[in-house]
Amino acid sequence: MPAAFLKHPFMSQHALGECDDDAMVQAMLAFELALAEVQEASGAVPKGASQQMRTLMEHATFDTAAIADGIGSGGNVAIPFVKQGRSLLPNELKRYWHQGATSQDVVDSALMLLLKPRLAALDNLLKRCRLAALAIMDAHIDTPMVGRTLMQQALPITFGVKVAHWAVGLEQSRRRLGTVELPVQFGGAVGVHSGWDTLGLEWMDALAARLGLAVPVLPWHTDRYPIHALGTALDAIAGAAEKIALDVSLLTQTEVGEVAEPSAPGMGESSSMPHKRNPVRCALIRGAARQVHGHAGVLINAAAHPLERGLGEWHAEWAPLMESALLLEGALEQVAVLLEGLEVHSDNMLRNLAATGGGIMAEPVARLLTPYLGADAAKAVSAAAAETSRREARPYSEVLADVLAEHPDINGQVDGEALRQACDPALYLGSSQAQVERAKSWLNSI
Repeated sequence: MPAAFLKHPFMSQHALGECDDDAMVQAMLAFELALAEVQEASGAVPKGASQQMRTLMEHATFDTAAIADGIGSGGNVAIPFVKQGRSLLPNELKRYWHQGATSQDVVDSALMLLLKPRLAALDNLLKRCRLAALAIMDAHIDTPMVGRTLMQQALPITFGVKVAHWAVGLEQSRRRLGTVELPVQFGGAVGVHSGWDTLGLEWMDALAARLGLAVPVLPWHTDRYPIHALGTALDAIAGAAEKIALDVSLLTQTEVGEVAEPSAPGMGESSSMPHKRNPVRCALIRGAARQVHGHAGVLINAAAHPLERGLGEWHAEWAPLMESALLLEGALEQVAVLLEGLEVHSDNMLRNLAATGGGIMAEPVARLLTPYLGADAAKAVSAAAAETSRREARPYSEVLADVLAEHPDINGQVDGEALRQACDPALYLGSSQAQVERAKSWLNSI
């Protein structure tokens, strides 16, 4: 598959370089060398043997192509890796290589090691997005715009509160990701450290400390909570990022024009239409997020593993887990740039508020008229005035004033200033500004 054309454009290019085949080999090697070191500390490996291994292995060249070829017969990358590693050691050290471990210990721990810097990168990107969103919230805390439900104009909100919801979505997901642990894996063939008794748990704890990974309660060969927790946490961030991209792409439509992606040479150009400026960043974010959602489905459905070792379930986790992190890092790189350079066209927001001739304010007008006409009649009068305003392209407040002047149950009882205010979108923003302030306080709390 031409991954560089079809898959990698959605991923972080920097992260791809840190998660290639060589990086996986180095992560597996880190596990094996750390295992030898903790075993030496307990006397299960001769003194000085682990350092000999490290000296030999850190300067060895592993044949990644041969390791890849060996996966078909072994079923996972650890088996050919362990064989190749043992072949590189002198006879007196071979017996201490991979002692007490199984292939799942190697692969699971190596994946955790590869994912650790990726989670740190995701956290930094999410913090960057938070700062950018806070700046927009401050600038547009009272910028009125159309609030839309079911893709139609509903009532006014502020652009600041829209961005506040984006920011809260991302930050909630960031804090959730921060609670996810990346545990070491070490249990041996059937997860009970066969032949080593209580030493196995001691080694597991020491391995975690040496590798900078979390200490699990028990080996988790068929208890896939760590993978489930991580996969769903990544998916939550993908959903929050996709929400931003979807909103922005809808607001960039030519007929709406309320925001625009940051401009860059060649960015968003069409292959055939010179006039177009496509929301390409939004497309990349949504494309990556959709793939993460699919991967989350694989991880969730592979959560139950049979007996003491998965038969295909474990194997199905590897690519979706790593790809989710790489896709999400790529998506958040785009989100950060999008928020930092988002073009906000508040004049178009005002224009769109007036698109119905003021009919968007029919609901507050109905509330104003209810004490005089009753709820049903007030709603009918307000709706009829809004429809007349739309058909005749006359200002809603003007049409409404004419309707009320002729209505027998009003007789000039409605205060003109109150009516004017009820027709002003900028005066009907609810708790928009208060929500922005509340969101800012929460976003800055950690």
